[in-house]
Amino acid sequence: MNLDTFQATADAIRAEVGKAVHGQDDTIDMVLIALFARGHCLLEGPPGTAKTLLAQAFASAMQLDFGRIQFTPDLMPGDVLGVNLFDFGTSAFRLTKGPVFTEVLLADEINRAPPKTQAALLQVMNERVATIDGTDYPLGETFFVMATQNPIEQQGTYPLPEAQLDRFLFKLIIDFPARNAEMEILRRHAAQPLGHAARTRAVRPVLDAATLAAGRKLIDGIRLDETILGYILALVRATREDPEIRHGASTRAADAVASAVRAAAALAGRDYAIPDDVQRLVIPALRHRIVLGPTAEIEGRTETDAMTNILNRVEAPK
Repeated sequence: MNLDTFQATADAIRAEVGKAVHGQDDTIDMVLIALFARGHCLLEGPPGTAKTLLAQAFASAMQLDFGRIQFTPDLMPGDVLGVNLFDFGTSAFRLTKGPVFTEVLLADEINRAPPKTQAALLQVMNERVATIDGTDYPLGETFFVMATQNPIEQQGTYPLPEAQLDRFLFKLIIDFPARNAEMEILRRHAAQPLGHAARTRAVRPVLDAATLAAGRKLIDGIRLDETILGYILALVRATREDPEIRHGASTRAADAVASAVRAAAALAGRDYAIPDDVQRLVIPALRHRIVLGPTAEIEGRTETDAMTNILNRVEAPK
């Protein structure tokens, strides 16, 4: 696969996902970057902003197995990973695989599950291996998670710890669309049959596992020069020195930004990265990897505000 073919594939995915999800072009691009950079995405936004539909549309645009977990406070790790059940017919234990044994997984309202269940999924995300009763079951390189959470309703939720949030490449904030986009959504739905299934019915599969692997191999060949690496490191180290931030981003966070930048450069048709790539990705890649100090919290500032200040303060390479 060359850059032109890769770009054409990405454009086809955007077009197909866009048939179901309108007015979220930047979010679609970020999910594409995470997919090819071997990362996972956390989507945060109020109910009714197409978070679940976005994941379903991506699954429909890819010839990959799709699974969904609706997280609830009584969900147990075995409900996610699977369990060994005794088969009286064969007098032996038989593995009943859980929903993580798929290729594209939608973890809906992940913050509603208790910490033990969250940890079970997040370990699988990090290692792409499910461990059940001491036996490891590889899930494959295509395993990709899109998790959603609702920031409004906090009753009965278990916020993800910072160390577990680090498993996500991006935290994407989904907001209500602009008025024109919202009107177009209503027009589209008014012309479709009633029911949720109609939303993704027009989406064609344009990506399979082989094409995904070829795209990732292409990205593996993209190298970042010292100037770009130095800029990424300067931004990450600035989070550790900012008075508004209690805990700054780690070296693994800097590595995650670099991985995303390589994928973004390829999606833009380049075999090299530019400072604009870093500036575009550093906020979604780091906003969930920093912890604000008490002063910022009292003043109502957010992680995005803190990262924006750092971006404005750290000089970009020419």
